[in-house]
Parts: sequence; C-alpha cells; structure tokens
Amino acid sequence: MAGEEVSSQARIDQLAINTIRILVVDAVQKAKSGHPGTPMDAAPTAYTLWQRILRFDPKNPDWINRDRFVLSSGHASMLLYSLIHLAGVKASSPSYEGAAREAVTLDDIKTFRQAGSRCPGHPEHGWTSGVETTTGPLGQGVATSVGMAIAGRWLGATYNRPGFDLFNFNVYALCGDGDMMEGIASEAASTAAHLRLSNLCWIYDSNRVTIEGHTNIAFTEDVAGRFLAYGWNILQVGDANEMDRLEQAYQGFLRTSDRPTLIIVQSHIGYGSPHKHDSPEAHGEPLGEEEVRLVKQFFGFDPVQSFVIPDGVRDHFAAHLGKRGAALSAAWQSMFQRYRAEYPDLAEEVNCISKRELPAGWEAALPVFPQSAAGLSTRDASGRVLNAVAQRIPWIIGGAADLAPSTKTRLTFTTAGDFQATGPIGDYHGRNMHFGVREHAMCAAVNGMTLCGLRAFGSGFLIFTDYARGAIRLASVMDLPVIHIWTHDSISVGEDGPTHEPIEQIVSLRAIPGMVVIRPADANEMSEAYRCALKMTSRPVALICSRQALPIFDRGNLAAASGVARGAYILADTNGTPDVLLIASGSEVALCLAARDRLTVDGIKARVVSMPSWELFEEQDPGYRASVLPPGVLARVAVEEGSPLGWARYAGTTGVVLCMHSFGMSAPMKVVAEHFGFTVDSVTAAARKAIGAPH
Repeated sequence: MAGEEVSSQARIDQLAINTIRILVVDAVQKAKSGHPGTPMDAAPTAYTLWQRILRFDPKNPDWINRDRFVLSSGHASMLLYSLIHLAGVKASSPSYEGAAREAVTLDDIKTFRQAGSRCPGHPEHGWTSGVETTTGPLGQGVATSVGMAIAGRWLGATYNRPGFDLFNFNVYALCGDGDMMEGIASEAASTAAHLRLSNLCWIYDSNRVTIEGHTNIAFTEDVAGRFLAYGWNILQVGDANEMDRLEQAYQGFLRTSDRPTLIIVQSHIGYGSPHKHDSPEAHGEPLGEEEVRLVKQFFGFDPVQSFVIPDGVRDHFAAHLGKRGAALSAAWQSMFQRYRAEYPDLAEEVNCISKRELPAGWEAALPVFPQSAAGLSTRDASGRVLNAVAQRIPWIIGGAADLAPSTKTRLTFTTAGDFQATGPIGDYHGRNMHFGVREHAMCAAVNGMTLCGLRAFGSGFLIFTDYARGAIRLASVMDLPVIHIWTHDSISVGEDGPTHEPIEQIVSLRAIPGMVVIRPADANEMSEAYRCALKMTSRPVALICSRQALPIFDRGNLAAASGVARGAYILADTNGTPDVLLIASGSEVALCLAARDRLTVDGIKARVVSMPSWELFEEQDPGYRASVLPPGVLARVAVEEGSPLGWARYAGTTGVVLCMHSFGMSAPMKVVAEHFGFTVDSVTAAARKAIGAPH
C-alpha cells in the first residue's frame, strides 16, 4: 500500500510538472512570442520548491513573513505565471482595482504578452500578484534577492523577541547562465557571502544554452569554484527531473546557518521536446505547431487541445503548498496578536512597515538651518537631516558604495550600528550598510530592501549612477519609494576632472519616468527635500547634493523653503512684472541671487526662481506654474552646471541657457567655474542679453 501511495504521489507530481510545461508551450505558441525552453527544463526545479519547501500562502500573498521566490531568469516568465495560476494565488495588488479574482487566470495565460494581460513578457511587480520583483535585465533578480535577504535578517534582528520568531523568511532566486555572466550578479554574490546571508538560496538552472548558442562559445568558467571562493555553500543536482534530489538540496540549504547557498541544477533546455532539445531556438522563440503537437504527445497530452488543466492538479497544489502556507500564515497572525499585546510599540512599527506608512510626528525631526553666508554643502546638510529623521523612523537603513565619509550618509547616532555578520549566524541590528565599491548591486539591494517594506537608501557620487542605471531604472518601473543620495553633483568637483564631473547624469535621471529628482539650493531646501522624499509611497527620489559649501539663505528676506514641495517657487521677487526671470537649481541659485542684486542697482527687475525639481513642478496646476513663470515674461535665463538638454522648456525660445556643452576640466573649483562661465558676471550678462533679444 505504501508503495502504491508513493507511486500515486509521483504520478500526480509528474502530471503537475508536465501541466506547467504544456501551459508554457501553449501560451508561447499562441502569443507567437516568448521563451519556452527554460520554463520547460526548470519546471521540476521550481515545482519541487513550491510544493515541498516554500512557505507562502496563496490566499494571503502579501503576508510579510512569506518566503520570497524571485524568477531572475525573467524571460522564463511563463514558468512563474503557471505556478501562480495552479497555486490559486489571490489577486492582492491595487492594480486589480479591488476585483475578487485570482492573480493569474487561465484567460490571462491565454493572453500572454498581449496588451493588458496579467502575464506580460517579463514579470512585473505590482501588476501581477505573486511576482515579488520586476525582472528582465539579467542579474537584476538575483541582486535584488540579496536586498530581500538583508531585509529579512534586519527585520528579524530588530523585531524578534524570545518566543516571537516574527521574521525568519527565506529568499529563493531561480537564475540561469545569463544571470551568472552579468557583472551585477558577481557584485551581489560577493556582498551576500560577506554578509553570510544564510537565508538566501540561488538556484542555478544550468542548461548551457543562450540566444547565440551553447554557452561554451563565451562562458567556460567554473561557476562552483567561483562561488566557493566567494564563500557560498555549494550543492549540486545532476538531473533537474530528480525531485527527491532537488528536495534534498533544498533541505541542505535550510540546514546551512553560516552562508548563502548556491544549488547548481543540471538541466536540458526544452526538456522533452523531441526535435529542439538543447537548441537556442527552444530558448527564444515558439516551438511551432508541429513541434507543439509532438511535445504534447511526448508528455501524454491531447495534441489537439490547448490550455488544459488536468483534473487533480490544482487540488494537488492546494493540498501541499496551499495547506502548508495557510497554516503557517494563520499561525503567524495569531503570534502577531500576542506580540502586539506584549510589544505594542514594536507591533505598530511592523504595521507601518507592512503598509509603507511613517510614524506620527516624524516631520518634527526635520531641522531648520540658520542663515549663513559661509554656508554648508548640501551633502553635509543631507547627512544632518538623514540622521535626524532616521532616529524618528527606525526602519530607515542604507549606506554608500564605499563613499559614506564623502556622501555624509553614515548614521552616527548611538543606536545606529553597522549591518554586519559578526558571528557564525550574524548580528544584523545595524542600520549602516557597507556596500563596498559595488554601485550596481547596491542599488539593486536597496530595491530588494524596499520591496520588503524598509525605507532604504543608497548613495554615491552622481557620476557613478552610470554604473547602476539598470537598478535605478527598475526602482521607478516598480514604483518603489527608494531614496538615492547622489553627491559631487557638478563641475564644481574641480580637481578630480572630467572623469568625475557629471554633465549628463542629472538630465538622464530626469528622463526616467516616475523618478523625482530634487537638487536643493541650500540646507533648508535639503530639509524640505527629505520631507518630500519620505512622503513618497510609490516613487523613487534622487537627492542631488553639492560637495562645496553653499550659502544658507536668509529666509526672512526670501521665500520659505517649503516651496520645494511644488518643484519650483519664487525665491526672490520684485515689485510689479519682472523684466527677466533667473531660473536655476542647486548651487547656481546663489549665482542668480547675486546677479539679481547687480541688476537691481541698474534698475532691472529680476525674479529668481529656485527650481529644485522639474517633476514636482510639472505636477502643479497650470495657474501655479504660470504664476512662477509668467508666459508674458520672455526674457529668461536658466542656469545649471550640467547638460542644457530640457532647459529650453523653461527658458523659452528667446531665453538664454547657461549650461555645459562639453566635459569639464581638472582645476580648482573657482577656476573651473570661471572657465565655463558660471559667474555672477556671466549670469548678469545673460540677463541683459535675454532682455535685449527680439521677442
């Protein structure tokens, strides 16, 4: 009888795996687009994890202590959509607009890669419930999973108490040969090993095929040896179809308490496809009608029917993943109620984290800076504001890519501490991250931390956003309220020269849809910038900071810095209609104020507009925008030590744009500014030119 039960279990397991494969084949074929190979060969690997190991409640997919499953091989998206459908994952994302339905229906699968489908070409977090992070660019998923594992360790160290193991989730990332080739994956793997993130498991589906052909044309390294050198635990499964071996490997990960685990699973792309076995075609395009028919016959499915879910498959998912997840989720909820009674303040923090809310009264921590001609760099002001608000918001955590002393992002209050592995298991209370010289992995990890509810920040020199572009962009694609703190914002870096003087970086950040870029002009604008950034719940913010000291304006004679919230505001005005508008961001605002004083002496009425954020300004109503930049005033000067691209929108066709049209130079800051015309004299001359221009 026992043997019959095992045989019956094996049959339904195999039927479920093959159902996933056939759903993949049908969806890709119907769409005439997609990648069938990897989902087919990795189906047993993912299925075994979901059915036998994963702690996930399909009816409560946002349970905060759930295990995370990241499909880093985003092109294999139909594998994930099939799992979500068969598991009966409930729709929970606001994008479903309250509809009581499953996250992925069979109709969704039938519209794979079509407009409006919950099954887009690559998984999109926030659009499809059950998708933990947006993946597509290879390496991003595994790197983001490191941030999730960091968040798990920090949450556990911060909120767990004796008898209340509130946070102990694991993070699994299924990846492939392409992920292993990407540099960001190497950065992330090194970080994870250093931090001994034993709650992190990467599952490497090694099928040895990429778009161009067999991996031996470009990728012949010893992956296991590389990860051993990093300090990972390495487990190997020789055949992806051996479920018991897969389960043993997953159990090996669960027993490992001092390092992350890499499970290398040998598979054959398009497994079971009679003619396209191990072929690049099976990786990146539909199989074709004849091949689909042969595949269905091979797996015992009716070759005429499509999108078939055999009887018992969904019930089988419910009896294992569903039953286990529901019990674990319910037990956690019960534990949390007891936790709330014993630790009400901590429980309220956990609630805020889960809802992306902030504690009451946090804004009282925002500092106000006194007027100062000597001034303060906005990077220094940022550091002071960050330290002030982080003491009121305990789940602010982050760091820099080895540049915290320069970016002023170290949290210095007594209880801040460093996030490090200080023992065989680790002590992860610290809120200062040390990402090392790994800008790309840093930004991806910050995305992962934010996905788990933390208010995470990353920092570096503005010029090095080029090294992190993929992860920065994905933060905006996912509507994540990440905070980026970028310093050394202009040619005023000076002696470091063109390699370190950003020109096009600010405008390139402004070009990212959804990104809010704020370049404050003084310390009080920086304080207001943090107010804006921390209130964001679904948009990333890039704070752009100066290295050099900037004067702190006398707000008794000028407008309040609260105007930052509207993107641009009249900082200094004149009686009546102005003759010229001087518009600037950041350090160049002070130049405009000085130029205004000179113009006033000559009877020219100049209005100074501080414009720290184009995005926030464009969101204001037309009346407000017209009150700041009156359409009838055509004499305008826009000033910024960066690319001119986009400034014509505000300067107009007859205005003057004082920006950079080349790379910078290596010289003292004052020399560089004079060489490129960023002086009071230049701004004054530009104003006169704009006034005299034919309109």
